[in-house]
Amino acid sequence: MFGLGQSAGKSWFGAARFATLLALALAFASPARAQDTHLPVAASFSILSDIVKAVGGDRVDVTTLVGPDQDTHVYEPTPADVAKISGTKLFFVNGLGFEGWMPRLMKASHYPGKLVTVTKGLKARTMVDEGRTVPDPHMFQDPERVKTMVDNIAAALSQADPAGSTYYTERARNYRGALDDLITWANKQFAPIPPARRVVLTSHDAFGYLGQRFGVRFLAPEGVSTESEASARDVANLIRVIRRTGIKAVFMENISNPRLIQRIAHDAKVTVDGKLYSDALSQNPEATTYLQLFQHNVRAIAAAMKDNR
Repeated sequence: MFGLGQSAGKSWFGAARFATLLALALAFASPARAQDTHLPVAASFSILSDIVKAVGGDRVDVTTLVGPDQDTHVYEPTPADVAKISGTKLFFVNGLGFEGWMPRLMKASHYPGKLVTVTKGLKARTMVDEGRTVPDPHMFQDPERVKTMVDNIAAALSQADPAGSTYYTERARNYRGALDDLITWANKQFAPIPPARRVVLTSHDAFGYLGQRFGVRFLAPEGVSTESEASARDVANLIRVIRRTGIKAVFMENISNPRLIQRIAHDAKVTVDGKLYSDALSQNPEATTYLQLFQHNVRAIAAAMKDNR
């Protein structure tokens, strides 16, 4: 993680090096931005970027900081990222500590635009992470909550671009309809599965909102962030739970190292069912948009829980 209090040798934001790289990045970025006729906005990570694009359509130009298959939790911004956001009018973020590096980036960049926290107005579920009670930032795993995020995005775009207000409102309405259809479809996938079988093991605790919405219990060796380290005791406890309950649904994630889950699966004598997309979209065709990502995850989870192995 970069930090303003770190030494130049340990951080991209060492004073001399940062100033030089930032000046060069801005010099190359500014002319292209000046010629852009769309509303220039930024989004902190790929899932949020896709939702902003869905609402903004042809009237916005979205810059994404953390791309597909990248981990926002451990991301380290660079001076080039400062250049990317410098010419944007809005910067959409998840908030709730999901982008732990955001306060330092804002301080270093003196961002001139408006920071928009898309989870504003939503009540977060809480969880215990490394002995602390913290808000769970992964609200995008619940399509019902995403509808409020969509409304927040449309409102911010309309304020920044009043001429496009009707356009943004209509696109937000259509996307909310798609989310309603997604919820109805997901409920049908989970309906035949008895509650006792609705248990899933994943790498880190990113699916709590999905579980809350659809009655699925998620277990994970790592906490709310992939930066958390699973203790030997936690891993041993998970193995005992898997053996005792006969959990069938075991998944890796696209942003996490698979070795821990593979070791747990091996020791518990279960099969890893494949990959879920947690905090990022993917280059894989099955998860290049948020709607695709959610459909893939639900299909994979439901199929694994129905498995009679």
